[in-house]
Amino acid sequence: MLRKPRLLLRRLWRTTTGLVAIVGIVFAAAILAIGAISYEVTHEALEQQLDHRIAAETAGLLAEAHRHGLPAIAGAITRREASRSTASLEYLLVDQTGSRLAGSLQADVPAKPGFEEFFHYRKPGQDEVATAQALTTKVAGGTLVVAADRSGLDEIDRTLAILFAGALAAMLVVGALAASIIGWLTQRRLSRIDATAQAIIGGDFTRRVPRDGSGSEFDRLAGTLNAMLDRIEGLMESLRQVSSDVAHDLRTPLTRLCGSLDQAAGEQDEALRAERLDSARAQAAELLEIFAALLRIAEIEGMNERLPRQRLDLTALLEKMAESYRPDFEDSGHILQCWIAPDLSVQGDHRLLSQVVANLLDNGLSHTPPGTTVELYARPTAGGVSVVVGDDGPGASQADRERLFNRFARGEQARSTAGHGLGLSMVKAIAEAHGGSVSILDVPGFAVELRLPRKS
Repeated sequence: MLRKPRLLLRRLWRTTTGLVAIVGIVFAAAILAIGAISYEVTHEALEQQLDHRIAAETAGLLAEAHRHGLPAIAGAITRREASRSTASLEYLLVDQTGSRLAGSLQADVPAKPGFEEFFHYRKPGQDEVATAQALTTKVAGGTLVVAADRSGLDEIDRTLAILFAGALAAMLVVGALAASIIGWLTQRRLSRIDATAQAIIGGDFTRRVPRDGSGSEFDRLAGTLNAMLDRIEGLMESLRQVSSDVAHDLRTPLTRLCGSLDQAAGEQDEALRAERLDSARAQAAELLEIFAALLRIAEIEGMNERLPRQRLDLTALLEKMAESYRPDFEDSGHILQCWIAPDLSVQGDHRLLSQVVANLLDNGLSHTPPGTTVELYARPTAGGVSVVVGDDGPGASQADRERLFNRFARGEQARSTAGHGLGLSMVKAIAEAHGGSVSILDVPGFAVELRLPRKS
């Protein structure tokens, strides 16, 4: 029996319109409860006021009886009825035999003394039975009944009931209207998100959720979703680039590997066959190295929010890297010069930042002729730290500079040297993972600037 109402409540709770409707019903129930309590409190207060008025009047008449007996009460009742108004009380005074002594109240005398909330009587000259609130009191030689008509109290009760019913109806109407409007507005905003999601499912990764700039919850949600979509689009573009680069740039090494294996398979001379197989193994190792570098770059690009960060003494790290590379520079006939500002610190990963510096110094060693001066300098900036590794070698053309951070991209000057064109891609991935940036400076020779924020 209770299953259907529960299912209906769950369905309402899961929709915006239903949720607002439930809230409206709860408010209506609260108003109904408040109205019922207010009605009861008001009604009781009015009844107490009426009882107090009857009791005060009875006390006044009894005071007359103590002084002069029943005739005094009868006289007082006669005077009061002579000056009757619409708000006057009704009186009845009878003796011990039940004979009327005074008062125009047309009713039977109650058998028991005390208050009676619903005392029925007939108004003078009318056949209609009215209801009054009465107090019956035994006096020496008779009985006194003082009554107050309840028509005014009943009218107030009806007015209160109408007011509360109107407020409840208004609340229900306003609640239903608010539920409709809020549900419509919410569905309209959510439909934009849904349309964007459907477009992205269809392959349009450029779509974004519209924003109204209000800073509301929906506007902030749209901003968060757009940032997520930007991130996904960047990852998808990176994946497409990797796929294209792998298909294009690994074709030649794979072709050479297959050729070496075919030659080894058809070689009759054992020594030449072993030489061919060694060459194939070397080429396979090179391919594995390339794939490992690609996977490492992809891993770094995907760990922006999960990158372990700690406070690093960047000055000490750069000085240590320079000292470890200095013998290699001297052996190759290169010159390494350093200008590193003291007390440089950043938030980041020690191993990855060491990899950045190593890649940039390796570029200076590998792609410049002997006698080239390679400079490493670092300084504080307004937003963080700037690290530049540059040389006075042949440099790269403007066309090459625009693509050198892409995977497998190599400048014309580097075609004759060892490498796979992944070093600067690794540098860019690490820089962005730290919340920084990397760029090629427009200076003579070749210089790469790494910018890191103080807190990333």
